[in-house]
Amino acid sequence: MKKEFVVGVTGASGAIYARRLLEVLCKDARVHIIVSDVARQIATYEGVSFEGFHATYHANDKLFASIASGSHRYDGMVVIPCSSKTLAAIANGYSDNLITRTADVCLKEHRTCILVTREMPLSKIHLKNMLAAGEAGATIMPASPGFYNKPEKIDDLVDMVVARVLDHLGMENNLAQRWGGYDA
Repeated sequence: MKKEFVVGVTGASGAIYARRLLEVLCKDARVHIIVSDVARQIATYEGVSFEGFHATYHANDKLFASIASGSHRYDGMVVIPCSSKTLAAIANGYSDNLITRTADVCLKEHRTCILVTREMPLSKIHLKNMLAAGEAGATIMPASPGFYNKPEKIDDLVDMVVARVLDHLGMENNLAQRWGGYDA
């Protein structure tokens, strides 16, 4: 049986991360996609589209979607990129749209919930919200690629972040070179 995931895309720069995750996940899993209005605007500005995937698309204002209920079983959720506003809502249980409601369900049902934050620098408020979300069970994964694989293009950096997300979802992948150690 295929794994099933929810991907929420919120209004932070970095739509390319969401696009790449969807390209990989939609090949091997059942995927639900929720894109906020601001995320769609930013993605358009960044030249990224979320159309054309074999997935179930949900409007962010449709709180009656199946994924808004704990009785709908799925394996996990990724919010990528996760805006500071969405982080704050999730960290504080404020579920006013489908992305935040689904993340709330994920946490209360003890499912994998990954928040790929894309903000810097971080204020004390951001850090407290990350800590609160982490204490509630979310995995906080800032979009912060490593450089030990000597990336040559932006896609290499994107793949490194997406590979780590896939690892935490339990999805096999070969998107990025894994650290094999270094003996000097």
